Amino acid sequence: MAIEIERKFLVSHDFKKSGNRRKKIIQGYLTGDIQNTVRVRIIDNKGFITVKGPGNKSGLSRFEWEHEIPFSEAEELLLLCQFGQIEKWRYEIVYSGKTFEVDEFLGENEGLLIAELELLSENEVFELPEWILEEVTGDPKYYNLMLSRHPYKAWR
Repeated sequence: MAIEIERKFLVSHDFKKSGNRRKKIIQGYLTGDIQNTVRVRIIDNKGFITVKGPGNKSGLSRFEWEHEIPFSEAEELLLLCQFGQIEKWRYEIVYSGKTFEVDEFLGENEGLLIAELELLSENEVFELPEWILEEVTGDPKYYNLMLSRHPYKAWR
């Protein structure tokens, strides 16, 4: 059992100048309301199942439990997922001692770029790279669950 403390930011395409290591992610949701989700994810050739609980008022912290499962089981579970699947490239970029995970969404969410930064505490101080545009922490429309229901392309 762990508490995830995370901030989210919209990103400009300039982030690609900072790093190019990436991995492919496909994910879907077996159950999910905005407070409690069960996610199935494939990262390259590994499978994972994740349970997330309610977040706090700020939207920064929430319960998260994740466990690696066989790739074949993750593929099977993805077939049971509600709504659409999320596909994205994830880039890991180290900036000023912190690792930003930048997601470049594909498919129905193509064009959306979001950086996530995991922190040790809600009050942790960190420096933002120049390619960060705007903070969207706690805005439900940027949650992956919501993007599976209401893709970015439908916003326009």
